[in-house]
Amino acid sequence: MESHSHRMANTSRTFSDVRNVILSAHKNTEAQDKVGFYDTWADSYEQDVAVLDYRAPLLAAECVSSFFSGDREKATVLDVACGTGLVSKHLRRMGFHHFDGVDGSLRMLEGAKKTGLYQQLMQCLLGQDEIPVKAETYDVVIIVGALSVGQVPLKAIRELWDATKPGGYVCMTTRANTDNQKYKAELEQMIKALEEEQKWRSVSVVEVEEWERGVSEQDTGYIPGAVYLYQKSFYNFRST
Repeated sequence: MESHSHRMANTSRTFSDVRNVILSAHKNTEAQDKVGFYDTWADSYEQDVAVLDYRAPLLAAECVSSFFSGDREKATVLDVACGTGLVSKHLRRMGFHHFDGVDGSLRMLEGAKKTGLYQQLMQCLLGQDEIPVKAETYDVVIIVGALSVGQVPLKAIRELWDATKPGGYVCMTTRANTDNQKYKAELEQMIKALEEEQKWRSVSVVEVEEWERGVSEQDTGYIPGAVYLYQKSFYNFRST
């Protein structure tokens, strides 16, 4: 992984610039406000997450790659809240070839289209609109960065499960800093509830100390995060 100092040398954006952008996003809790924010942020998004040393896309892709034993050239991946395509870029380097992407922001989807990685890109406001895919379609469903307070409602978790083929994998991430602790606890409760319903089984849960540089007043230095990888049961019926 390239060093943080090397990344900083390639950008004119400062940490202070990025911190202000992200703090403004945390204030926008209405869904349409959020979409408007991401539309505005799309042009500088990749530059800004480099300044943050945002490691989640790589860490999640590595987690999937470590445990996926199927044919990567044939496997289908649904990249949920795909943004400009950071996660799928990593997965492509790890041997995956077939990607569909979903995001609420058309401007972000324009960035994803430029990568040339995606067979299909769909606009969907997660938690408000149903993810527009057929049930049991994907070998891997991955969502990075969107599961946090003020972003994607937890009810979207069952839709991720629903889109996954029996035996397929669902990979999710969230922050573990102070302002996201309640959301993280509720997320883990929902994940556990699906496990108790025998909808999926835990493959890997990775708690990461250096997830990204913190931006809130309570955070100093890097904040922690978590990657959850679950395998959908082979024998269960669809969620209702």
